[in-house]
Amino acid sequence: MLKPGDLDLADPNVQVRCSGPPNEYFAMLRREAPIYFNELTDAGRSETPVVLDKGFWILTKYADIVAASKDSAVFSSHLGSAILWDPDADGLATQRAGMMGMDRPDHTRYRKLVSGGFTPRGVATLEPVIRAAAVDTVDAIAKKGGCDFVSELAWNLPLTVMCEFMGIPHEDRDLIFELSTTAATPEGRDRESFQGSLLQLMAYGVKRAQEKRVAPDDTLISKYANADFGGETMTDAEIGTFFVTLSIAGHETTRNTSNHLMRLLSENPEQKELLLSDIDRYLPNAIEEALRHSPPVMQFRRTLSVDCEMRGQKMRQGDKIYLSYCSANRDEEVFAEPDRFDITRENAKDHLAFGSGTHFCMGAQLARTQLRILFSEILRRLPEIKVVGRPKYLSSLWFNAIQEMEVEYAPR
Repeated sequence: MLKPGDLDLADPNVQVRCSGPPNEYFAMLRREAPIYFNELTDAGRSETPVVLDKGFWILTKYADIVAASKDSAVFSSHLGSAILWDPDADGLATQRAGMMGMDRPDHTRYRKLVSGGFTPRGVATLEPVIRAAAVDTVDAIAKKGGCDFVSELAWNLPLTVMCEFMGIPHEDRDLIFELSTTAATPEGRDRESFQGSLLQLMAYGVKRAQEKRVAPDDTLISKYANADFGGETMTDAEIGTFFVTLSIAGHETTRNTSNHLMRLLSENPEQKELLLSDIDRYLPNAIEEALRHSPPVMQFRRTLSVDCEMRGQKMRQGDKIYLSYCSANRDEEVFAEPDRFDITRENAKDHLAFGSGTHFCMGAQLARTQLRILFSEILRRLPEIKVVGRPKYLSSLWFNAIQEMEVEYAPR
């Protein structure tokens, strides 16, 4: 039987060993220690480009995570960034230049800058691009009879849409994919390649911004470059950090959700059969249920700005807080039979896969639209598609991600 402390959630290999997030461990913590201090072990101090030098409090209950997410005055993204590792002074300054590392009022001001592109109307203008990319993606593999779902189906659509949104030329898209993937997954990489990818992404964003200051257009990077904050424009450092954030968030999370939805439909054939009986009716909620059951982002960090007590646990100013979205999405007090994948679940949309409060994901509607269009295309043209073999999970503290996953289907 698992007990508190049996796993070190600072170990990036936990989800590889567990074939996904350690959901049994989270369930035990919700019962026995809903707010628990994770001490670092040697595994949590493994030599990677990122450094963890102190433990953290794990919040596992839905209500506690929502409360912390809404209280940025106490649970700060600015003090230590939103990333679990402990950055040095330069790294922290870089994190603080982006929205993920901001608290109110700075976060509110910058959010207003970019939120216009993520409105339902803004997303609707991208639907033709999304549909064309979905058709091209399925066309490319339809005759094969089998492929790696991750690299041949899941990656292309969100990358294409993100690049279109940001104004990245087609010939640069493979470069941005490679750089952003390396920057998003530092575990297991050497420091030189990780930091080099970050710097190249930042430099690329700054270069594009400089071009858009000369020739503005409707792309998101142009809006950044030419925004007016009371007579001031964004600095190169701010633009570079925003570009890194959106390059990662723009495709990593949607790609991960695509992989998990495919996996879950294969593992639950009765749910897939129900979905195929009326795709238009069931697909939107099937997407929400996949986000609840297997959120693409496992956690974000907050840092306490003052001493705080929750559920009898006294936490101190400066302590790190681990917001476990995987655990919240399986909280028995919110979701009945939480381990079951049910595309008809009435409250599936209450999940926290897109966060909560101040930092709720602006791209949620765009992600939902991409997933709906992609899976509508896949399921209508390749209805018998299924996963074969065991998916290979990514070693990560951050992403609930599948690296490789083979699928089979009747060739068309």
